[in-house]
Amino acid sequence: QVQFVESGGGLVQPGGSLRVSCRVFGTRFSEYVMAWYRQGPGNQRELVASVFSGGNGGIGHYKDSVKGRFTISRDNAKTTVDLHMTNLKVEDTATYYCNRVPPVYDSWGQGTQVTVSS
Repeated sequence: QVQFVESGGGLVQPGGSLRVSCRVFGTRFSEYVMAWYRQGPGNQRELVASVFSGGNGGIGHYKDSVKGRFTISRDNAKTTVDLHMTNLKVEDTATYYCNRVPPVYDSWGQGTQVTVSS
C-alpha cells in the first residue's frame, strides 16, 4: 500500500521561508504526477502544487495564490517530493500533505503543520 511521510513544517514569521519534504513508499513513484495539498483551519483540503513525472526536472503547476512563491520538486531516485515556500503569508497556515494526482484517498499521511505568524 502506498504511504506518504511528510516532514519539515514549523513556525515561521510572515515573509519567511520553509521547505517541506515527503518520502513516498509502495508505489511506482516515477509513473505518477505528485502534488502537495493543504488544509487550513475551517477549510477543505486543496491542491497547492503538482509536478509531472518528467524525470528529475519536472515542470510544476501551482495554485494562483502561491505562484512565484512556492516551488515544487521531485527526485525519482529517492522517491521524494519537496515544496520550497518563500515569502510566506498568514493565509498559508495549514497542514500540508503530499499525495498523487488524483490522490489516493485512503492513504493520506499525517501531514506536516506550517504556521505563519508574527
